Amino acid sequence: MNVYLDGEFAFGLSRITAAWLQIGQILTAEKIRELQTADDFEVGYQQAVKFLSYRVRSEREVQDNLSKKNFSGEVIQAILEKLRRQRLVDDRQFAQTWVENRNEFRPRGRRALQMELSQKGIADGMIAEVLAELDEDELAYQAAVKQARRYTGLPWEGFRQKMVAFLARRGFHYGVAIPVVERVWSEYGSPLQTEE
Repeated sequence: MNVYLDGEFAFGLSRITAAWLQIGQILTAEKIRELQTADDFEVGYQQAVKFLSYRVRSEREVQDNLSKKNFSGEVIQAILEKLRRQRLVDDRQFAQTWVENRNEFRPRGRRALQMELSQKGIADGMIAEVLAELDEDELAYQAAVKQARRYTGLPWEGFRQKMVAFLARRGFHYGVAIPVVERVWSEYGSPLQTEE
């Protein structure tokens, strides 16, 4: 809503913030600042909720999104506090969901997951807790099995090089990758090669 003071446009407010205003009401400079701060909070909160409606986000992602929209640090912190109270942002839950999603659809190694979560603003201690029970060998195996079909017909050396490079890009250490590649070759490599 547009607010006019002494017959001239002064500033705009969201309907929620302006709901109690009436024509002819007298506003002090302090009350105007309060209204504008409350409006910034309400507009920012609505934008944060919309941003969260697409997928789960970390606090840092929400904070960065609001910063890009030029909300003050004070308003952003107040919005984050409200979102925490409402359990709309929870970095621990975000990290667990992120790891579960990656493990299900695109398995990654501990190193890659740690880097991704760190980029999302998750604290190192929390990352360590979430990744503590990660079975990297099984995740590497799952990723390698899905990829093995692409390397059909390759000789052992070509298969090994491509698969180790693939697993390294997914964040798996060499020490994890080699036994997994050998296992996948023994289970899928040779039969795939002889089917031609």
